[in-house]
Amino acid sequence: MPDQNYFAFFDLPLKLDVDVASLEKQFYILSRRLHPDRFASRPVAEQEAALAQSSLLNDAYRTLKDPILRTQYLLKLEEQSKAATDAARATGEQKRQTVPAELLEEVFELNMQLAEMRAARKMGEDEPELRRDLMTAKDSFDGKMVETQAELERLWSRWDNAADSGDTAEKAVAKGGMVALLNKRSYLRNLVRDVNEALE
Repeated sequence: MPDQNYFAFFDLPLKLDVDVASLEKQFYILSRRLHPDRFASRPVAEQEAALAQSSLLNDAYRTLKDPILRTQYLLKLEEQSKAATDAARATGEQKRQTVPAELLEEVFELNMQLAEMRAARKMGEDEPELRRDLMTAKDSFDGKMVETQAELERLWSRWDNAADSGDTAEKAVAKGGMVALLNKRSYLRNLVRDVNEALE
């Protein structure tokens, strides 16, 4: 059963709206059933199988209970099912390194401010105005993270509705949007991290 995907392991459809309370309840039931201690007196092969199943259970639960990890995992499954992993990996790398177009101006400004702050630090100077500008930039990026999360949630519903109706074109549109938003979210997180490091 090593090829079994996380959704199938919990007998869930490939959808993004997951009842986390129900998932947690099922996790605890399966945890008791698959716990390696219950197989201590069994043959070694059965003990190893139980350990593998228990490990898969933990990985599946950790992934499916987190909406972002769940989205990334579902998109990964979609890529694998289309047997285009090499091309997807190449374009995925490119997307991660590319600044989202709507952030270009802010990122340019932020990079200048960060360079200025680092230079001031080396000189042992404090720049209160620059610190305020960086805090403002951080607040802006935090706000964009919230917006990105809301957009993602709308796309989760769109994906689930398309999955229910079997609309592959709509699923493709939702998938493209989710990939772009996850890349944007990752980029924003890195920007917030850079600002936090500069302000420390």
